[in-house]
Amino acid sequence: MSADLPTTAAAKPSASGASGSQRLSRPAARRAVPVALSDDSRLAVEIRTLVEAGDLDTARQRFEGLVIAHQRRALRIAYQYLRDAAEADEAVQDAFVKVFGHISSYREAWPFEVWFTRILINGCLDRRKARVRRERWLVPGHEEDVTDDRRAAAGTFGVASSDSNPEARLLARERRARMTAAIDRLEGRQRTVFMLCHYGDCTPREVSAMIGLNESTVRVHLFRAARKLRALLGGQP
Repeated sequence: MSADLPTTAAAKPSASGASGSQRLSRPAARRAVPVALSDDSRLAVEIRTLVEAGDLDTARQRFEGLVIAHQRRALRIAYQYLRDAAEADEAVQDAFVKVFGHISSYREAWPFEVWFTRILINGCLDRRKARVRRERWLVPGHEEDVTDDRRAAAGTFGVASSDSNPEARLLARERRARMTAAIDRLEGRQRTVFMLCHYGDCTPREVSAMIGLNESTVRVHLFRAARKLRALLGGQP
């Protein structure tokens, strides 16, 4: 995916606009602990320097490296929030565009992955709220459209192809449907923690930085989410 990147750096993104229970808030400054920079964090700092120096062409070229590194994981996270492959792809592209436009506000005290994921999730939450508003006025789509979306998502996220055993595909679809329904019944923070850990490949420490909770609290939410899912699924995987 190639984002249509803006030509100028924008102002620092605001964490306001929704309640704390809806959006991921900016982590408290006291949590920032100097650590060795990861490769993508160093690249983000380099891009920030290039943008601030006015070398936007080189900055865009470097930014493609961040897109390649985070695109697949970002799509997994966005799809879990939006459950629509096309909308998830749009959300990811929007997040990359916003990140490039606000790269001057990036501070290396936090891993780039944490900063980017918080922007992505807040964008997904905004899209979900907008969808609810639209659905108050629009008639739901046909079942065929929903099926097409699910097929597209299956291709995007590596679900079994049409060459697989039909019975295995049916069982896999049923398992995904049960898991999806169960995750939707989790309490808000439990759902966020579970999805970031299991679909976003985040550690409890990274999730702690993203949502502004103590790492021990994140682990408690994760434990409770897993316990509730086991109960909802009747012990089935």
